[in-house]
Amino acid sequence: MLLVINVGLYLAMAAYSGNFMDFDLRTLYQFGAKFRQSILEGEWWRLITAGFLHGGLIHIAMNMYVFYDLGAQVDEIFGTSRFLVIYILSSIGGFVASTYWSSAPSVGASAGLFGLIGAMIALGLTSRTPMGAAIRGMYIRWAIYGLMFGLLPYFRVDNAAHIGGFVTGLAVGYFAGTPRLVDTGSEQAWRLAAWACCLLTVYGFAKMFLSFSRMPV
Repeated sequence: MLLVINVGLYLAMAAYSGNFMDFDLRTLYQFGAKFRQSILEGEWWRLITAGFLHGGLIHIAMNMYVFYDLGAQVDEIFGTSRFLVIYILSSIGGFVASTYWSSAPSVGASAGLFGLIGAMIALGLTSRTPMGAAIRGMYIRWAIYGLMFGLLPYFRVDNAAHIGGFVTGLAVGYFAGTPRLVDTGSEQAWRLAAWACCLLTVYGFAKMFLSFSRMPV
């Protein structure tokens, strides 16, 4: 579902801009990219929408490739409810950090992806088994490789968003645990939290849509 939303928004941006390969700042702004000044002036919903947008074909291709693999692993282990909460909160946390540290415009699913990596590391930290140690080691390497890639100047990577997403995912994943076999109150709470995150995301995009015609050309 999340992958389809990302791709759908990319196609909408391509149709709007008339360019399938890369998007200009105007298109990114219109569709809800992270712009610090706009967020400080009250457009908080950009902290949500920015995580579902991408700046170009290579950008979305790389992120969706990782999402297809990593997202399935996290969903299988944590369950769909926890997965959605981890991903959406990590994406928001990443762009909160980005807004604080950088005035540059920013978009991308990688803040949420780093949150998923953080959650898997948290799982490894809480599991005192050889399997837990193996999971922890593998995803720590993923995090290191991702941050090192972000240091390459050509790609203009928002490492503040990556770190913010990672820390958020690590924290949520640490307390989330894995799904219980019995449908307890805790499981119901996670389902409610997932619905709340999804509704917040829908509301954020509704705010973007309603603000579309008021944005500067």
